[in-house]
Amino acid sequence: MDFLILIAILLFSVAVHEVAHGLMADYLGDPTARYAGRLTLNPLKHLDPLGSIFIPMLLLITHSPVLFGWAKPVPINTYNLRDQRYGPAKVALAGPLANLIIAFFFGLLIRLLGLIGTSFFSANLILTFSFVVQINLILAIFNLFPVPPLDGSHILFALFPQMEERTKIILYQWGILLLIFSIFFIFPIVFPLVRFLFQLLTGLSG
Repeated sequence: MDFLILIAILLFSVAVHEVAHGLMADYLGDPTARYAGRLTLNPLKHLDPLGSIFIPMLLLITHSPVLFGWAKPVPINTYNLRDQRYGPAKVALAGPLANLIIAFFFGLLIRLLGLIGTSFFSANLILTFSFVVQINLILAIFNLFPVPPLDGSHILFALFPQMEERTKIILYQWGILLLIFSIFFIFPIVFPLVRFLFQLLTGLSG
């Protein structure tokens, strides 16, 4: 049952993440995601075979301490953005920011439930909301890694446009391998940050 709950939370969270990208792009002048029908929280519209199915299943099967995934990126045409200098960075940052907002909201709910008192129902709610907070913190932090196709790479390129084109090409060519490497070897190093933020938001031990 926990498995189904985790997958449902992950799919919802990555859908919110992608919709946030699309909404920010639309706000900044690019309606591409809206015209493509991607400004919806229906997870089926955002499923990516690798990021929404294979990677999460692999992490669950290998009993990874973290559950992570991603959705099919919403289509963005950066040439339509009114802010050509920082617009791409704002669009990229909108996804992780949406996940942080979700984590903060459900962390607050956990604290409120703790004040009301413990019952079987509230205990199960707290457990489910804890999954929501953890998954959204993981999505927010990991997506800020400067590795294509993660949001951090778009923020990096937008903030440092003078970066050599050759460096960008290499990062994009090896992006998937760097991503898989990061999931298994780099993210565990920064996982204490997730635990710290989880405790800060919820008052619970990680």
